[in-house]
Amino acid sequence: MQAEIERLYDQPRGYTESDFRLFADFREALNEGRVRAAEPCAGTPTGWRVNAWVKKGILLGFRMGGVVDMSIDPGRQPYFDKSTYPVKHFSSASGVRIVPGGSSIRDGCYIGKGVTCMPPMYINAGSYVDDGTMVDSHALVGSCAQVGKNCHISAASQIGGVLEPIGAMPVIVEDDVLIGGNCGVYEGTVVKRRAVLGTGTILNRSTPVYDLVRGVVHRATEEEPLVIPEQAVVVAGARAITHGPGKDWGLSIYTPVIVKYRDEKTDAKIQLEDLLR
Repeated sequence: MQAEIERLYDQPRGYTESDFRLFADFREALNEGRVRAAEPCAGTPTGWRVNAWVKKGILLGFRMGGVVDMSIDPGRQPYFDKSTYPVKHFSSASGVRIVPGGSSIRDGCYIGKGVTCMPPMYINAGSYVDDGTMVDSHALVGSCAQVGKNCHISAASQIGGVLEPIGAMPVIVEDDVLIGGNCGVYEGTVVKRRAVLGTGTILNRSTPVYDLVRGVVHRATEEEPLVIPEQAVVVAGARAITHGPGKDWGLSIYTPVIVKYRDEKTDAKIQLEDLLR
């Protein structure tokens, strides 16, 4: 499948019926979690590797598809999207809770058993949401983002996606992570297992994270994304501008801060999440 996807990716037009069948098989492999845009890899600094050919396949689907009418009620709620990316199909046997109220999940993504989707939320193609995770109201799981088991993506949080450039790491959220409300995780950031992001925390490649416990500063480099350590508790903070007009005016700029590492007290505070699943 990889060789055929890469061949079609280099072919700008003129797709045959067998090409569309190949893409349908590829999309089903995404749905079943047999192929992923990124996957665990112990041999890399982040513990993850990008599968560029899978991202090519997802992009190929957008190129191959035409815009069609997907409306349930064309008069009251018209929807138009690529024919290659319909809404994902579920049944009661899927073991996924999709609470009524306007959520949408695009085909071509893996949704594990016991996932809870609170309305309205959105999960895009190419993403991977593992067993027992909750995606809360107004939350986004972007294209190709990888979310682990038993995570909580709280209300209005954004897990950024990335399709291009092909080799770029998507956002990774490992197992048992709590993402607080109104957080944003972008630009290939890797949040390691059991970390906690406090309300309003923003993580990206441009902003360093100051670790008050270990006395280090975590930064992205040209080669590697920002990595939040296991069990880190991160909150929104600020650092003073030390020169120029900013210093004279007493200004500070935003930065995330690791204030502690997860302990029994932290676990007790978030235990309520288990009762909601």
